[in-house]
Amino acid sequence: MKQGPELDRAQEQMRPGAVTREGFLGPDTRKLADMLESDAAAVRRLGADHAAIAQRMRELSAAGIQGLGLATSVPPHFEVTVEGVRGRLPCPFGHEGLYGKTTTVVRNTALGREVVYSDLSIHLIEAHGFYQGRGSLYRLDPGDLVDTLEIGSG
Repeated sequence: MKQGPELDRAQEQMRPGAVTREGFLGPDTRKLADMLESDAAAVRRLGADHAAIAQRMRELSAAGIQGLGLATSVPPHFEVTVEGVRGRLPCPFGHEGLYGKTTTVVRNTALGREVVYSDLSIHLIEAHGFYQGRGSLYRLDPGDLVDTLEIGSG
């Protein structure tokens, strides 16, 4: 994938202070195109795809929202907590719409592992294949998501 002006603009929006205080890149200095290709390759190696990952994240968030901030049991062995704060965030890629500042914590009790993600994270994965830069505060490793959320093991 070649980095063009559109990805350059998106990468600028991902820097600290543009959309969020921390930004989306962390210490990762690679071009956005390289980040996207690297994560896409990892997802392919896992036998998954961005849409399936985002769908599973969305399903677990929807199940957890019933608990209104309290941990909700989701079969077969997940505890999901969803919390929202005021405000919305735009997509740094320039998509229309705003995404709520909702945070979902999914704990896989069988594995003793958890992942934390936002509504914007779901969008970034589904629409752009973007899991955030390596070392970013909110980086979601594709392998961690596939394993912890048990994607494709059903």
